[in-house]
Amino acid sequence: MRYRGLGKTGIKVSPYALGAMMFGAIGNPDHDDCVRIIHRALDSGINLIDTADAYGHGESEEIVGQALKGRRDDVVLATKARKPMSDDPNHQGASRRWLVRALEDSLRRLETDYVDIYQIHRPDPDTDIEETLGALTDLQRAGKIRTFGTSAMPASDIVRAHWTAERRGLSRPRTEQPVYSILDRGIEREVLPVAQEFGMGTLVWSPLAGGLLTGRYRKGRQAATHRSSNYDFAHLKDERRLDAVEQLIPLAEEAGMPLTHLAVGFVLAHPGVTSALLGPRSMAQLDDLLTGAEVTLPDDVLDRIDAIVPPGTDTGTLDVAHQPPAVLQRELRRRPPVERAAA
Repeated sequence: MRYRGLGKTGIKVSPYALGAMMFGAIGNPDHDDCVRIIHRALDSGINLIDTADAYGHGESEEIVGQALKGRRDDVVLATKARKPMSDDPNHQGASRRWLVRALEDSLRRLETDYVDIYQIHRPDPDTDIEETLGALTDLQRAGKIRTFGTSAMPASDIVRAHWTAERRGLSRPRTEQPVYSILDRGIEREVLPVAQEFGMGTLVWSPLAGGLLTGRYRKGRQAATHRSSNYDFAHLKDERRLDAVEQLIPLAEEAGMPLTHLAVGFVLAHPGVTSALLGPRSMAQLDDLLTGAEVTLPDDVLDRIDAIVPPGTDTGTLDVAHQPPAVLQRELRRRPPVERAAA
């Protein structure tokens, strides 16, 4: 396994990273099996594990903590906070009050006294960015986190965070975790260039486009999978995305590789991407992805991918991808009726 610099932090991480969202009741409820999967990933050379307090309401963190006993110093450990952890309105968000508490809870579940990367799981429009950066800076100075970052942050918010940090003498975010796949290329326009400009590491998630780039979801066919049977994801039935998949499958066959390897190889080919988060639910899924570690996509294959899904564009929308209030809330997209006319 080769290693890449995590932005300008000086930390070296594997291009393949292990995402732990599927460990626990949401995906694989067998804790011992999940521990074996984590150990297999570490033994293969993966040194970055990413989890979050919201994954299984802390269950994923507990599994990761169990797996890292005796191996903690060899792992770059990342977790996240922001999403609700109870019905209490203050048990969520990016306020100082919650982040300090949330980190203590995560450290207890992970059975460690520090995390390497602490991430704000989603933007929090209710909290001033200076409040968040101040809390994260203090946690860093206290030695409880080594560095911190963001997830699903629009480019404008990333710039604002760096601007605020510089003017207030605070630490700045060193990583960003956006969604990125052949079908979800919107971050190529601004997020990736901005992250590169500020020397941030980029840990992209869902390189398999929510399962569509496994090849198991085909146009006109009903796939019997864990995801299709337990969730009603619209993106698995989106005709635009399925049309693109039907063009990508023969491309992968001509290139002599599974669609999964084509998909992960694509995201790792971008110079702004540090690591791709793999989110296996089973050992078989992990082993399939690991066999593609040496895949290098030639320019002609990348050109053909560009012809199917143009650079900087999203094909449909991944259901679990973050959508900002300006998109979700009608009142932010529409003037009152009395103000809509030009005359």
